[in-house]
Amino acid sequence: MSTLRFSIIQTSLFWEDKGANLDLLGQKIMGITEPTEIIVLPEMFNTGFSMQPEKFAETMDGPSVDWMRRMSAATKSIITGSLIISENGNYFNRLIWMLPNGQFGFYDKRHLFAFAGEDQHYTPGNKRLIASVKGWKINLQICYDLRFPVWARQSPAIINNDVEKSSSNEMAPEYDVLLYVANWPEKRSHAWKTLLTARAIENQCFTIGVNRVGLDGNNIAHSGNSMIVGPLGEVLYHCAYEEDIFHISLQKDEIDNTRSKFPFWKDADFFHIQ
Repeated sequence: MSTLRFSIIQTSLFWEDKGANLDLLGQKIMGITEPTEIIVLPEMFNTGFSMQPEKFAETMDGPSVDWMRRMSAATKSIITGSLIISENGNYFNRLIWMLPNGQFGFYDKRHLFAFAGEDQHYTPGNKRLIASVKGWKINLQICYDLRFPVWARQSPAIINNDVEKSSSNEMAPEYDVLLYVANWPEKRSHAWKTLLTARAIENQCFTIGVNRVGLDGNNIAHSGNSMIVGPLGEVLYHCAYEEDIFHISLQKDEIDNTRSKFPFWKDADFFHIQ
């Protein structure tokens, strides 16, 4: 329970070609020989950042979610990434957290990228998803969410639900890892790298950002710059422009020791996000 093994896939994507992307990613996933527990794909991994949900959306019983289920079972690893989902007449940019036994959780992107018209095509989510794996807690978010620190902000969890009576011994951080999947453009890569580091420092957590590379169908360039940042802001991994598959074992002792030595999280304001 003291370690958690991630494999992150920084890749180019075929524009709005679900079959080609699933074939490409299937080959990359099945080619992983390192032991791993969580495999992370970019945002809208089967289409690229498409504003045509009426053409490319699937239901939760559709082929792409089924592909995730099969890949997860075959690798005995959790697989996560976002795709376009249609539900109750609405379209969502939805991150799926697929377990090897076929069970799953999901998170609908809260902050829609109005600059590209995402808010005109998709419905925003209203609830965070913090997954639990081997005693680790992982806060799952998508791309533009990174610009909104309140949505990610670590608030000490009150074990007995009574702020006035609680003591520091009855408090615990909400999560240990903050994970973003993205299609973040090269032009704003400085903001991406800066904000990933800031989220790690202010929340005293590991922060993982997985981005794509290459041109999309709108001729927008993506430089990747996928990163893993430690709880003191130290960069543990960074890769720009190239396709890459990177494996890392995160150590629970590192984050526990950081929080114990520098218990800044205990001074945070109390608030609740649904």
